[in-house]
Amino acid sequence: MRAPFQVLIIPYRHTPAGLEFALLKRSDAEYWQFAAGGGEEGETPLQAARREVEEEIGIADSTLLPLDSVSSVPRTCFAAANSWPATLYVVVEYAFAVDTEDQLLRLSGEHMELCWVDYARAGQLLRWDSNRTALWELRERLLSPAFIR
Repeated sequence: MRAPFQVLIIPYRHTPAGLEFALLKRSDAEYWQFAAGGGEEGETPLQAARREVEEEIGIADSTLLPLDSVSSVPRTCFAAANSWPATLYVVVEYAFAVDTEDQLLRLSGEHMELCWVDYARAGQLLRWDSNRTALWELRERLLSPAFIR
């Protein structure tokens, strides 16, 4: 059963030209986003993020970086909303990042296309503000002298 929370995962890599981020184009709606999905009953957000990374981009046993960015999504955006309590109005979205370390990403059927872009282009292409906010946080962390890889 679908748990009432969402996860967002930003795939990134370091290149000689700088940081790049993998955007995924949805098959059913044709917009760009990062890897995302819902938790399953009994999963923690971290467990759900690990599962989604494997399902959506084919990276198993990934080390995820939890981000502070948390968003709220109206329950009406989810097909499972009818199975949740009527008093639940918004679904929390937890953000994570994964360094792909130049692994080849494999798309699931949920996405039709993948592109690697820099920070500015990602901000232009992303549909959801929550994706842009988490992207900003990740970039700030990765460029911080205090960040340890």
